[in-house]
Amino acid sequence: MFIKNLCLVFTCFSGLLLPVISQGSPRKDSNIIRISSPKITMTIDCDNKASIISLVINGQEVVSSKDGMYTAVKAAGILCSSMQLKAKPVVKQTPNSTIISGINYGNENITIRESWIFTRVGEAIQWEIKRALPQAIKVEEAGMPVLNFNSIDTWEGAYQGYGGLAWFYLFNEKESTYGVHTKSSSFWNSKSGNGLTVTVDAPGKQVAMKYSRANDNRLAYAVTVSNNAMIPVSDSGTNRRLFVRNRTDVWAPFTMPAGASSQRITFRYFDFNEKYGRGKFAGINGTAVSAVLNTIARIGVIDSLHFGGNSWHTPYGPICLHEQYIAQMGLGINDPDYLNGYQSCLDYYRDHAIKPDGRVYPRWAYTNEDAMPGAFNKEGFYEAQWGILMDSNPDFVTNVAELYDMTGNKSWVKSHQRSCEKALDWILKRDANNNGLVEMMTDSQEQKRSSDWIDIIWASYENAFVNAKLYLALTKWAAIEGQLGNPAKEQQYKAFAAKLKNSFNKPVSNGGFWDNDHQCYVHWLDKAQQPHGRNMVTPVNFMAIAYGICDDAGRTKLILDNIEQQMVKEQLFFWPLAMTSYAAGEGRESQYPFPEYENGDLFLSWGSVAIKAYAAHDPEIALKYVKNVLEQYNKDGLAFQRYGRIKQDGRGDDILSGNSLSIVGLYQAIYGINPLYNRLLLDPHITPALAGTELTYNNQHQRLVINLDSNNYAVSNKVFKIISPKRFGFNATKNNVFYFDGDSSSAALQVTTNNPLTIHIKNWSADNMRWTQTTAAPTLSPLTYNIHGLKPGADHTFSVDGKVVKKVRSDGKGNCIITYIPSAHSAAITISR
Repeated sequence: MFIKNLCLVFTCFSGLLLPVISQGSPRKDSNIIRISSPKITMTIDCDNKASIISLVINGQEVVSSKDGMYTAVKAAGILCSSMQLKAKPVVKQTPNSTIISGINYGNENITIRESWIFTRVGEAIQWEIKRALPQAIKVEEAGMPVLNFNSIDTWEGAYQGYGGLAWFYLFNEKESTYGVHTKSSSFWNSKSGNGLTVTVDAPGKQVAMKYSRANDNRLAYAVTVSNNAMIPVSDSGTNRRLFVRNRTDVWAPFTMPAGASSQRITFRYFDFNEKYGRGKFAGINGTAVSAVLNTIARIGVIDSLHFGGNSWHTPYGPICLHEQYIAQMGLGINDPDYLNGYQSCLDYYRDHAIKPDGRVYPRWAYTNEDAMPGAFNKEGFYEAQWGILMDSNPDFVTNVAELYDMTGNKSWVKSHQRSCEKALDWILKRDANNNGLVEMMTDSQEQKRSSDWIDIIWASYENAFVNAKLYLALTKWAAIEGQLGNPAKEQQYKAFAAKLKNSFNKPVSNGGFWDNDHQCYVHWLDKAQQPHGRNMVTPVNFMAIAYGICDDAGRTKLILDNIEQQMVKEQLFFWPLAMTSYAAGEGRESQYPFPEYENGDLFLSWGSVAIKAYAAHDPEIALKYVKNVLEQYNKDGLAFQRYGRIKQDGRGDDILSGNSLSIVGLYQAIYGINPLYNRLLLDPHITPALAGTELTYNNQHQRLVINLDSNNYAVSNKVFKIISPKRFGFNATKNNVFYFDGDSSSAALQVTTNNPLTIHIKNWSADNMRWTQTTAAPTLSPLTYNIHGLKPGADHTFSVDGKVVKKVRSDGKGNCIITYIPSAHSAAITISR
């Protein structure tokens, strides 16, 4: 075991976290070399070894030991490293770099020759390793390099290049090891604010990284460069585990070929608060909000091509493709790396998780133990043993659609057009009776098979849970089909969605899901049209409201008020899966007596849909449960799969990334931040306590500032700002700012200018458009207004500060263009008829 052996060999060098060291002149010892950039200092020992013995980041020494950083391989059970060279290396200084050659190590069977070149590049330090092997080596483990940080607590975690997280809080045992496929790792500590990004560039090679808690409680970080992607050591086709306990050899042996190779490692400091800071929070614990979104929300990202809701830390490590909120978590995480990584992941799912007929496998896991016998493929995707979980088909489509809204990458979503159509068409064929509700693979609970995320409740035939998810997917994908120039598919999906909605809302006596006796939507109807799950199944009812299926205000109020009344009565901090018990026989025997697991426990993964359902109805209630979750986070870190109903105690040996979804709901439904493919839609439902919130938010390569006050909302970048008393959309390019009225997907106003500009919307209607504007430029220059939504072919007046400047006439589509040179930095503009 590689890291374990290192600890045995170099026990006397084990370092502790030390105070800040002096940044003075280099040591006189000729074997010691110091290389510095403004925020990084490395000290290298070349006394018959080649090792970085000190690494200082922004004044904090994070590495301070003789075996701090070096290169090594283990072959035939023998460790060879740059800590023990065959001869003293040669150091050469140039104006721009430090070159250390003659780094030769190995034994009678292995020879490794390296030269190291250190160069300061701007504020970063670049370490190039050139390596030559006389013959190929079968390597059991490799560190190219190994970096031993002083303590497992030096950093809180390391963000991966694809948006995942190695969270060292979860390394609760010595020799816990986590391996990933990535070319960069960003170590961070929110308390110190220090961050260090390590990026590896190895042309033509694959890069993997692993993190281990060493026996001396240091954090051992090792980079491996290879010709092919590394595979887990336990991978026998049925075991793909990337997190292991009591061992450090997460990767299987591989061959390093003979010949020359090179890699470049860049060390770059970042300010954690500057890069990942979220702004100013009013009326809520912003520190906890940030912590939940920066950590828990990411832990379902197991590796670069495996994004889900279950943590990589669990021995089982499942991914549920039947979860519609994985892309949505990106809204709260708000890291471009997560969005780019999930794009690659969905490409992988498209190519490996969808059967030729369009059926989407619902799960992937480290092992096949949860799979139906024989119902899995070589990549590890499978049908679950509990039944054919039908929601994976619409959920795949929803995640593609929502990710597209966040990136605006039309060529990427185009590459998913055929696969999403296949996934939708497969499930639409399940509507055998042509009533707009698709049927499951089972007809009755007597078959004891599930069909959705609540996988040990025997939902069958026409399932409201699955059909609600299908409605969401259809409405989202229909709009994308229109953008991609396929009006036939757009209309097909819209028509099916409308039919589904109509049937969904019918009373159970007429083949729908509305149960007037129990004042809720039921979970399912069996083939005999008997209703089941009449116990206020919260995800079903929340989805019906949040996804727009239930647009009856009275019915919405009835559902939400009844749920809240019982929540207050039981004093629950979060919503359970069901408010009362499933009837006997509707679930697995282990789910009784109520409450037990999926029959009544509290699963936080349904937080965002619940928050959205309540935000428009009563934002105070929505905010109450967001705060409850944050309080629970402060108590226990939300470090559980679920919470029991009676004691509200944490249960389960996994931490679900879905535990963050109430906080994602805070962003989406209460703050109203909704990234869409061509704009950021701001649709807040804030309470008075939240007024004064100022958030920073990344949206399609721009860093935006969002201000939320009572009936006064604003979005700005560094150049343009729009303020409005109601919901609106914002977009900006170099010289253009776009205002979208309400939730319209077409810009109502485009202003072209070379100068910074603030627009404050006062009123927007076809007959009267009013705004004030302020330009901060020292000289005034022309503004061009491209206005839409006027009455077609009609005369309008363009007024400035109450004075008519010109008459304009709209074209046949209600558009007009006005160019105006302002006479003052501030003005009130009106266009009226």
